[in-house]
Amino acid sequence: MTADIPVASAESLAAVAADPTYVSRETPTREEDDPPLAMEAMRAVQILNPSGEVTMPRPDRTRVMCVANQKGGVGKTTTTVNLAVALALHGNRVLVVDLDPQGNASTGLNVPHHTGIPDVYDCLINSVPLSEVAQAVEGIPNLWCVPATIDLAGAEIELVSVVARESRLDRAIAAYPGQFDYVFIDCPPSLGLLTVNALVAAQEVLIPIQCEYYALEGLNQLINNINLVRQHLNPKLDVSTILLTMYDRRTRLADAVEQDVRNHFGDKVLQAVIPRNVRVSEAPSYGQSVMTYDPGSRGATSYFEAAQEIAERGVKEPVGRNA
Repeated sequence: MTADIPVASAESLAAVAADPTYVSRETPTREEDDPPLAMEAMRAVQILNPSGEVTMPRPDRTRVMCVANQKGGVGKTTTTVNLAVALALHGNRVLVVDLDPQGNASTGLNVPHHTGIPDVYDCLINSVPLSEVAQAVEGIPNLWCVPATIDLAGAEIELVSVVARESRLDRAIAAYPGQFDYVFIDCPPSLGLLTVNALVAAQEVLIPIQCEYYALEGLNQLINNINLVRQHLNPKLDVSTILLTMYDRRTRLADAVEQDVRNHFGDKVLQAVIPRNVRVSEAPSYGQSVMTYDPGSRGATSYFEAAQEIAERGVKEPVGRNA
């Protein structure tokens, strides 16, 4: 995709920001209470897409995307949450499966995931239907989340003795009675059985790559594992998307990493690049994505562009399972 993707311009954002009803969190506010999440979602759409010209087309089939990178701290969960919210706000039906025992995606979507809450562990170990575990995300229409609790930490060991252990998640998603446009699976920062389950369930792998010195370290091992899963368990699996995150334009290093990644992966790399932005880091502490926390921030507009590219690519290059 090129830079001609229609996104909210600086002028349109400024015009909306000038509206007295809009208050960006990048400026101080005296309000004591945040508006309800539904209001935040409406505000996000108005700011990111004020003219309504930008559409995120729905794919013909469900796109199951595994967000993976065994290196921690590269933005897997942040990417999962913000892409899911951006697509849901623009008419796509989206399911987020939190497969990380830390449960950060559940936190970012403000979905309860304390001990005793039905979660993805119950689906993997006890064969509980996914439909009984998925929760609607408050304030965001068309978005659901399958949470992860601390119980998932023991799933790696328990799965060892389970029949067809690598395809438990795939079967759970396939048996879901509803139809989604996108299923995002947030993987743990490892290459264990949980990540293998995600790779078997997905048709596409989205790899966030941090624009820093050690960014490509270990990436070969991830690609090798993806190839092994493709050969033995899931022939449809493909690394379809690379997203550059934590980009700091002030450094030569970030530019060098970007060029290396683009030279190596070619058109798999999204044109949209996610910058370092404090609003992206702050949003989870409020149980929100940056899309609703501060839709006028650079982080939100960048994820908006990335979601737009992914949606457009899905129409031009149809992938996914039959709905």
